[in-house]
Amino acid sequence: MRYQHELSIAKKAALSAAEIIREFATSENFNIALKGKNDLVTDADLASEKAILSIINEVFPDDEILAEETSSKRSLPDGRVWIIDPIDGTTNFAHGFPVYCVSIALWDKHTPKVGLVLEVANSELFYATEEGGAFRNEQPITVSQNQDPSQSLIGTGFPYNNLDLVDNYLKLFRMLMDETHGVRRPGSAAWDLCNMACGRFEGFYEYGLSPWDVAAGALIIREAGGIVTDWNGGNNWLFGQRIVAGNAAIHSFLKEKIALSFGKEQRSV
Repeated sequence: MRYQHELSIAKKAALSAAEIIREFATSENFNIALKGKNDLVTDADLASEKAILSIINEVFPDDEILAEETSSKRSLPDGRVWIIDPIDGTTNFAHGFPVYCVSIALWDKHTPKVGLVLEVANSELFYATEEGGAFRNEQPITVSQNQDPSQSLIGTGFPYNNLDLVDNYLKLFRMLMDETHGVRRPGSAAWDLCNMACGRFEGFYEYGLSPWDVAAGALIIREAGGIVTDWNGGNNWLFGQRIVAGNAAIHSFLKEKIALSFGKEQRSV
């Protein structure tokens, strides 16, 4: 099976980062700064990203890096690139709310090859390789086979710094509250995607996300048998800031509701 070496290095890097994050969480001694409106960064983000990059660069010095806190790149190189979020859910972490993840992905030729998400507080490890299946704590996972929206639980995230579409978002939220079992917002897109991959959520949607939020989790969903697209059903979800996922039936259902709530002109960047 290909990319097993890369996966092992991603695991090593994630576990090293998790140790650092837990130390900061235990001591509660870290600085919090604002990068933008409601966009936090802490000492733990910076230290854990540094550890991840050190481990990956030592083994794969020629690979490109796209990392949330330290990378200046804002586009996807043509070759191998590691896409890294040292803490997805920094606001949760800063407030002691126990859902925050290390997310590490390897893409090659604009295609995801390795995806790993480690939920730090509960040591829940999700990962996948291209054509190698998806796993949670070493056990295979698949997406939910439930095709009935009225019996489905949907994951999402609330926009925190781009509120231009919030009225449309709330319209969609109200619609889904009425037509599903409910909508959940844990505060980490990477973990949301993994919850969908292992069948806890039947579907997921969000806008305003960055590549490092979704690069790993989307591959895990696909390898678990799910569908990941942008809101128009296309492939512009990595940088397009519009993502929707589910099994075939729920993915179609969510796309329809998004179209009703946002309109065609607002479903693309």
